Amino acid sequence: MATPIDAALKRLEGALDLLEGTIEQRLEGAFHVAGLENELHRLGTDRSQLAQSLDAAEARTAKLEEANREVSRRLVTAMESIRSVLDRQGA
Repeated sequence: MATPIDAALKRLEGALDLLEGTIEQRLEGAFHVAGLENELHRLGTDRSQLAQSLDAAEARTAKLEEANREVSRRLVTAMESIRSVLDRQGA
């Protein structure tokens, strides 16, 4: 027959087991949160790098577009000069 002390010890063991399980769940949750925080930080870093790359690409595109406009302008000027010379020579 179980004594009151045995019954109390059994309840204490049950409570300790429950506490241990709860602590393990909390630790697993904390590790999961830490992993998510690390992933979020990595994504933020990647986003910053991509934004910088995009800004650089847009700047390069703008320079290329300006160069293209300048080349087009010069080609038109050259063609007009050639036409003018050809017209003067009666060709």
